[in-house]
Amino acid sequence: MNCSTSTTESGRKWEHFGHDADIGVRGWGATAAEAFEQAACALTAVVTHAEVAPVVSVEVECEAPDLELLLVEWLNAIIYEMAVRKMLFGRFAVRIDGAHLVGTLWGEPVAVERHSPACEPKGATYTELNVAKNPDGAWSAECIVDV
Repeated sequence: MNCSTSTTESGRKWEHFGHDADIGVRGWGATAAEAFEQAACALTAVVTHAEVAPVVSVEVECEAPDLELLLVEWLNAIIYEMAVRKMLFGRFAVRIDGAHLVGTLWGEPVAVERHSPACEPKGATYTELNVAKNPDGAWSAECIVDV
């Protein structure tokens, strides 16, 4: 999922929601994997509103006993890669097989003058954590991110 194609007001499949000093990220999709991809787009949008070029790809793997905990592991894996690689990611692909997630992140090194980073996320939390298939069949994935 390329975030730049999903960030127009009418086509966006993610959003932020407020929570005291932190921020909530929420994504939607036809599958849980797509909702996870969109939540990752929302995470990137916490840091920058600039387009992030898919120059470098990074593979991550996560495991957790349920989808909600898997979402936290996924977002924290992205936050870790952002911090250690000094990169931002603007495109995501997720494959979920039971308790195992394999994800690919595409991005580029942070360019402060172009990306104008607003903050550095510290971690995804269990606060307001929810991954669910909605009555209309769409999936949603959300939690609070400590910034």
